[in-house]
Amino acid sequence: MPRPVRDSQSEMTEIVLPNDTNPLSTLLGGRLMHWIDLAAAMSAHRHSRNYAVTASIDHLDFLVPVEVGDIVILRASVNRVFHTSMEVGVKVWVESYLHDSCQHVSSAYLTFVAVDRAGKHLPVPQVVPEDEDQRRRYEDAGRRRDIRRAESERRRNRARLGPREP
Repeated sequence: MPRPVRDSQSEMTEIVLPNDTNPLSTLLGGRLMHWIDLAAAMSAHRHSRNYAVTASIDHLDFLVPVEVGDIVILRASVNRVFHTSMEVGVKVWVESYLHDSCQHVSSAYLTFVAVDRAGKHLPVPQVVPEDEDQRRRYEDAGRRRDIRRAESERRRNRARLGPREP
C-alpha cells in the first residue's frame, strides 16, 4: 500500500563536540557523511518498514564550515521508490546559537535497497508526494536515477576496456 512522504520524514540533531572535528576545530567531512547516512537510513526504514541498506550516495558539497559547539540539523525523507530501491534526500543545516544564525551546510541523495535478513531484495511500497515541493523532488529523483544508470553503464563499459594509459 502506498505511503505518504510524511511517513518517512526524519529529523536528527547533533551538537558538534571536539572529537567530531579536525585540527581547525571544524566538523570532519566523514562525520557529517556518517550522520547523513544515519538520517537517510531512518527515513528508508520508516518508509519500507524493513531493513534497508545504503546502495549509493551522490556527491557531497560542504557549503559552510561547522564549528565546535554548533548544532547540526539533518532532515530526511524518501523522494521516490523504484521497486526495491528508494531515493532518500537529506538536507543539513547548522545552527549557531552564539551567532544567532542558521545556514545550509549540505544536501545529499542516497539510494537504499530494502532487504530481508538474508539480504534478498524486497519490494517497497510507492511513496505519495502531497505538495508541490514533494512532487518536484519526486520528479527530480526520476531524472537523477536516469543519470545514475547512464553513469553506471559508462563505468561498466570502461572497466571492460581494461586499464588505459594516463
